[in-house]
Amino acid sequence: MSTPPAQHETPPPPVEGSPTAPSKRRKTPGKKRSRPANGKAGRKRRGKKPAISTKRLVAWTSLEILGLAVATLTGIVVLLGYAAAKFSGTGFFSHLLPFTLGVLGLILTGALLLIGWMRLRSWLQQKKMFLPALIALALALVAGIMTLRGDFFFAFNQFRILVGGKEEAGRATLAHQVFAAYRRLDTAQLRQLIDRAKPFDREIDAAASAFGLDPDLLHGIAAAESSFLPRDSKDGGQGLFQITQIPESAMQAAADRLKVAKPQPDDHRHNGYLAAATLTHYLAQMRGDLFLGLLAYNIGPKNGGLRFIMQQYGATDFVTVQPYLQQLPRDYPIRVLCYALAFRLSRTLGALPAYEEGLNAVRIQQVGIPGL
Repeated sequence: MSTPPAQHETPPPPVEGSPTAPSKRRKTPGKKRSRPANGKAGRKRRGKKPAISTKRLVAWTSLEILGLAVATLTGIVVLLGYAAAKFSGTGFFSHLLPFTLGVLGLILTGALLLIGWMRLRSWLQQKKMFLPALIALALALVAGIMTLRGDFFFAFNQFRILVGGKEEAGRATLAHQVFAAYRRLDTAQLRQLIDRAKPFDREIDAAASAFGLDPDLLHGIAAAESSFLPRDSKDGGQGLFQITQIPESAMQAAADRLKVAKPQPDDHRHNGYLAAATLTHYLAQMRGDLFLGLLAYNIGPKNGGLRFIMQQYGATDFVTVQPYLQQLPRDYPIRVLCYALAFRLSRTLGALPAYEEGLNAVRIQQVGIPGL
């Protein structure tokens, strides 16, 4: 018997999801689906802020710190200066305690302002990255404008006395003696003196530079000694600086810088170097005290010199030695620095402003006394 041929059955359709099931969508190899141009992803990409470079961030932060530092330091100086002036004294309840409470209040206020600034800074940075730095620099500018006013300079001087103590208080007292002496000088005579000094300016400046001194200070000595009329005096003084007895170490120092065997006091250039060397010698002897150094320069070795006089009477500074100098020119340092101030004003401002007019007193004090 022959076997009937097998019948071909149609296989059942594959179940969806099985490995043999054809995919509904076929990906074309090598092609990517394009995203809609106006989709959400596109909107997010356009709305995102561009990243800020590290250099720019550091620059803005540095400017912000600089501005805040200037404004903060100025505020501290002003507040402490005014507090020191208002509560100066030795009474506990009337002076010391109020000042201490004021310092405590300043610290607490500073902490609150810092917290407020950090919150404001976060809000400003959300607007523009440079806004905190811009506002900080604006505060620094306002503080800088304040320093030009007389009120700030008063507060600054009080702050210096507060920190410097007895030494600074004495220096401030003597400085005001110099300012008062300048105020009494005749402006026309001062201009004439400055004009007479012009032929010697270069030589005096060179001598000051050789010994690291302020050239206006040397000009002040020459003005007090000779009024820039070089001559020989009865007491043996010679030239612009009326050189008399020169310490041996000063003579050698001048010779070394001039590169000569022995300086000649009748030579204007040598005379200036000898004066600078002598002043440097006495400044070292008086431990850098300008008033005592000038006084020692003027006295010289007479009566054993200034150092011996101070030891004899137990004086420690210019203020305490003044009463014992009845027979000696105790006002000599004031006169020298008064003339030196006039030369500095002429050099820096191009004029000799009247001390009592307008804000000239503040301007002159800001220029400062040569050597101080």
